[in-house]
Amino acid sequence: MEWLMDPSIWVGLLTLVFLEIVLGIDNLIFIAILADKLPPHQRDKARLLGLSLAMAMRLGLLTIVSWLVTLTTPLFSLGSFSFSGRDLILLIGGLFLLFKATVELHERIEGVVHVQSGNKVYAGFAAVVAQIVVLDAVFSLDAVITAVGMVDELWVMMAAVVISIGVMILASKPLTRFVNAHPTVVVLCLSFLLMIGLSLIAEGLGFHIPKGYLYAAIGFSVLIETFNQFARRNFLKNEARLPFRERTADSVLRLLGKPRHAQEEVPDEAREPDDSFAVEERNMVSGVLTLADRSIRSIMTPRAEMSWVNLEQDAATILQQLQETPHNQLPVCRGDVDRVVGVARTKDLIGALLLHERIDEADPALLRKPIYLPDTAGVLRAMDTLKRARGQLVLVADEYGVVQGLLTPIDLLEAIAGEFPDEDEQPAIRAQGAGRWEADGSADLHLLEQVLESDRLVDPDADYSSLAGYLLARFETLPAAGQAIETDGLRFEILAVEDRRILRVAITRLDLQAQDAAG
Repeated sequence: MEWLMDPSIWVGLLTLVFLEIVLGIDNLIFIAILADKLPPHQRDKARLLGLSLAMAMRLGLLTIVSWLVTLTTPLFSLGSFSFSGRDLILLIGGLFLLFKATVELHERIEGVVHVQSGNKVYAGFAAVVAQIVVLDAVFSLDAVITAVGMVDELWVMMAAVVISIGVMILASKPLTRFVNAHPTVVVLCLSFLLMIGLSLIAEGLGFHIPKGYLYAAIGFSVLIETFNQFARRNFLKNEARLPFRERTADSVLRLLGKPRHAQEEVPDEAREPDDSFAVEERNMVSGVLTLADRSIRSIMTPRAEMSWVNLEQDAATILQQLQETPHNQLPVCRGDVDRVVGVARTKDLIGALLLHERIDEADPALLRKPIYLPDTAGVLRAMDTLKRARGQLVLVADEYGVVQGLLTPIDLLEAIAGEFPDEDEQPAIRAQGAGRWEADGSADLHLLEQVLESDRLVDPDADYSSLAGYLLARFETLPAAGQAIETDGLRFEILAVEDRRILRVAITRLDLQAQDAAG
């Protein structure tokens, strides 16, 4: 009973059981495919019979091969090498394992998918069982040769086969699910086959490789793969903590070829050019997917750019302003934009001034009650408010009741599809050549990211949404015209500052600037 205290025997047995189970998965899958062609009440019986035949087939083959490897009498010589029956069996078996493992690894790495074709309807139970017997013979070869290459004792080989088949009978479905869910485990086992095949060839040529080396290499590899599986499971757990909507948006944007987050850096050599989606299409999809994450301040028309009617002005001045404005609605205020009287259509105001030479504040048909939204509201809430506003613009106010801007359906459309400048406006971001732009300080950072094809400008935790806010956060003071800062691969140069506001900024890609300097 000294074998009970021999650790190499137990290590060999456990390793061989593990390999036999993995190598038997393909056999198990094909048995399941054939068994599924039978009526439901016969499938379990066919699966059990198939695995039992596989065990008998492997035990019989083990006995034959184990006897063949005892034939050590030289049969012929080739140079300095003499070959016996055992050597030939080891060489052929080693070459078979190398061939099978190489083919399987190639298919796994290349992603080859086997598709069943032909007539899949079988005559009956006996026909299916006959096919299972043939498949058992084919699929048992690699397992038998692996067993011969791993251990020297026949009873250890047979015990490993019986244990592995027993495990597969009891847990066939969970095993299949595990192997399908962990493809790296299969690749690892196929690499073991390469190593065992090489060991068999070396043995056949007369070079003895101690089994302890094989066990150590396999054990170390299994340990590393275990760590890898734990790391992957922890990664998936951490990823699952992100909101499902955010994970879905990230996945869609990656499929379109546009990483969403700045921390997702992809090496240039790993980027695959994809012309399936135009830049405009990617930007529109990105605009839709990120819409719910944006604040209302990032899409509204800011206070400084609002057009409004001042009731304290004379009728002629107001009429001239209305005739020149491209807007069909305007807030009507008294003296200051925070003293809003109502919201009116431009054509109604023009009609009232032409007919009565004044605007009647008490006329509900002329001035509609203003609709307010807090500047902390989300874009989806603003969209719902605009739907119920029946075409009326919405005013945005802060916690102190100070009007910060206004919102129209066009602002929502621009957040998705880009700018639609009015007749009295120019685009907030203007191309000045390859890798050069001029932008207003009020330019929206989301739109700027799309134009610059960058993903490093928007910070979801920041309290700013414009280019001016982005630059003030980095200068940490109000910059003067001519000052510049380089960040995130871009150079920002202040062109104009007025009334404590950054008006215009020149933007240049640093890589293009370096190329121009070198040229």
